[in-house]
Amino acid sequence: MIKLREKIGYGFGDMASSMFWKLFGAYLMIFYTDVFGLPAAAVGTMFLITRVWDSAFDPIVGIVADRTMSRWGKFRPYLLWLAVPFALIGVLTFYTPDWNGMWKLVYAYITYSLMMMVYSAINVPYASLLGVISSDPKERSVLSTFRMTFAYLGSFVALLIFMPLVNFFTESGADEQTGWLLAVVVIACACVVLFLGCFAWTKERVLALKGERSALKRDVQDLFQNKPWWILLGAGIAALIFNSIRDGAAVYYFKYYVVEQNYADISICGIPFVLSGLYLAAGQAANIIGVVLAAPVSNRIGKRNTYLWAMLLATVLSVVFYGLQADDLVLIFTFQILISVCAGSIFPLLWSMYADCADYSELRTGRRATGLIFSSSSMSQKLGWAIGTALTGWLLAFFGFEANASQTPETLNGIKMFLSLLPAGGTLLSVPLISMYPLTEKMMQEVTLSLNEKRRELQK
Repeated sequence: MIKLREKIGYGFGDMASSMFWKLFGAYLMIFYTDVFGLPAAAVGTMFLITRVWDSAFDPIVGIVADRTMSRWGKFRPYLLWLAVPFALIGVLTFYTPDWNGMWKLVYAYITYSLMMMVYSAINVPYASLLGVISSDPKERSVLSTFRMTFAYLGSFVALLIFMPLVNFFTESGADEQTGWLLAVVVIACACVVLFLGCFAWTKERVLALKGERSALKRDVQDLFQNKPWWILLGAGIAALIFNSIRDGAAVYYFKYYVVEQNYADISICGIPFVLSGLYLAAGQAANIIGVVLAAPVSNRIGKRNTYLWAMLLATVLSVVFYGLQADDLVLIFTFQILISVCAGSIFPLLWSMYADCADYSELRTGRRATGLIFSSSSMSQKLGWAIGTALTGWLLAFFGFEANASQTPETLNGIKMFLSLLPAGGTLLSVPLISMYPLTEKMMQEVTLSLNEKRRELQK
């Protein structure tokens, strides 16, 4: 039985990752176009190039982590070693050098590429921890619930306070670019503390069936022959396209379509907030509800069916969202909450199903490559975000977007589509993919019993 402190400690890791990840998803595009000063199309291309490369980097991290031997285990050491570099490079990503356009673009490519690489280097081992903290699929589902709850809590806090922090620093005398930088410094410091807490409060328990290291070629061959892994990879990419388009365009939606400046006096407990921040934070709070619902619902109807119905409902709600007008704020927030509940419910299921894929592969092959399999989940994240954010940048340019200017009706209609029809395509694509997922709850019970018996024999 995993103690509560360890479950919370495991949640700290994704809380740290998600604080930065949501800043990237929600604010980095508009930072590059409206603060840093790059064209939207150039930003979209940069996101695609850097994230596709970084997606290929994830399996390398998984392979290295699988072969790491230390007194702290295979995966926990990376939380200790990379917490500070993660924070420092994140701050540099939001720094605006006083250079001309070409060199600023080069700087953006370098810092963003480094950020995504160090994100992989710490997040792939962190994700792989789920497969070695416990061998019990139900315990893993609970750990996944803690993980995603803390992830969305971190995202909620980051999205809620980020723009108020920017405004605080700029009103205190800093220019806009410095205000953004200092706000990121605050988030970065919190991330370091959380990663170190995750390292201190977790433990690796699950041993591989074989003591010797397996050949890399065999591990890769096993992965490519793992049908459930391929299905989850495709479903994960589709889901992340949905999320990245909605998150990446939300600030544009409120800045240019809703015109949140008309609602500048919104305050809670005396603290001023902007509509876009409240909208994004409401989505993260609703994600937490989805995470909490995921375990009991999936225990009743199965992980696959829960995922499938959540995506179908998200598709319908996203299509209806397109018809909302700029002054329909209550409906805009209501649909954001409903859609986010659906989105929140699928991600703990995905992580739990990746752990099931690792067990399924180990039973079939006698070899355990937890890091390599879990790196595919991070790879699907990166590919989904790469496609989604690249599409956002390119389509902003296609719709005629101009930073910090009045937009044409065609551009505004395109911005509306970013929060409705376009992401609906991602959710709809994930439905037929997840319907083919073969690892049912009954099958996983048999897999777990067989593996536990083999592990007991190994320990004799």
